[in-house]
Amino acid sequence: MPELHDTPLAPLTTFRLGGPADRLITATTDAELIAAVRAADDSGTPLLLIGGGSNLVIGDKGFAGTAVRIATTGFALDGDRLELAAGEVWTDAVARVAAASLAGIECLAGIPGSAGATPIQNVGAYGQEVSTTVTEVVAYDRRARGTVVLDNAACAFSYRHSRFKADPERYVVLRVRFALEDADGLSAPVRYAETARVLGVEVGDRVPLDRARDTVLKLRAGKGMVLDPEDHDTWSAGSFFTNPILTEPEFAAFRERAAARLGPDAVPPAYPAGEGRTKTSAAWLIDRAGFTKGYGTGAARISGKHTLALTNRGAATTEDLLTLAREVVTGVRDAFGVTLVNEPVMVGVEL
Repeated sequence: MPELHDTPLAPLTTFRLGGPADRLITATTDAELIAAVRAADDSGTPLLLIGGGSNLVIGDKGFAGTAVRIATTGFALDGDRLELAAGEVWTDAVARVAAASLAGIECLAGIPGSAGATPIQNVGAYGQEVSTTVTEVVAYDRRARGTVVLDNAACAFSYRHSRFKADPERYVVLRVRFALEDADGLSAPVRYAETARVLGVEVGDRVPLDRARDTVLKLRAGKGMVLDPEDHDTWSAGSFFTNPILTEPEFAAFRERAAARLGPDAVPPAYPAGEGRTKTSAAWLIDRAGFTKGYGTGAARISGKHTLALTNRGAATTEDLLTLAREVVTGVRDAFGVTLVNEPVMVGVEL
């Protein structure tokens, strides 16, 4: 396996932020990945796994341990069943699935990162989540020191969460298996209101699959959510904060705070989240708290295209980014009594 020492990790992240790792290994097969993880565990060396680097905030001091870049490959399509190696580029996989006229992940087009990260975060956008199509995840269990296969129920998926995220030191995703749908060239039912509006259809309708994918890509690009090396609005981790899920009393208190601040006609976004809970919009909160598009004067700023994205304007440090994130969290809490939670994984830093 290729091995480097004292190597900057910033180029391996979409933020382009982060100091060096003591040791960087690139694993191109499942066997190499398992061997690297076992070697680190056996020696007690801290371990950092890096896929597409789209969900990482790495501290300026870097990582004192072994970083393993997951560069495994494998795209196997059998009828409507798909298996992806963890290192496969997610956007490329979605494009290949769409070209095969199979529905189920077309609205997840343009999301940066690797296939192995999708079940960890239960990646979702525009009305789709991978939890609806993932059938099994093949993983290396660091505790049992062997390969395991977890079915959908065992993955314990919830909003931007899973068993893998709940116990990040235990599992290393090797492969992800999906069940897709052959709908005669049509998409899965459109579930997101904005997508339906742009497509000119009703929520629940189907459209030609390529049209659904292309529409989502255009929507994401308009918000700076499709990677472009020349566009600093895309030097981000996408949505930096998750949408808050509030209990009934919490949402009632939030609604009162919103009315007091914005006037009685202010109506916060509200989406049922099960068991007496309501999901609201982090972007709405950030914007209404005064952090509008392009907010900031330093090297880290809110995207000029979307308030949920914090961006590196080219010369930022991780501390610059965290200073901005903390300002947003404090401002939203002071304005509405709601505490935002970061979506990216923090390495050697915290908010």
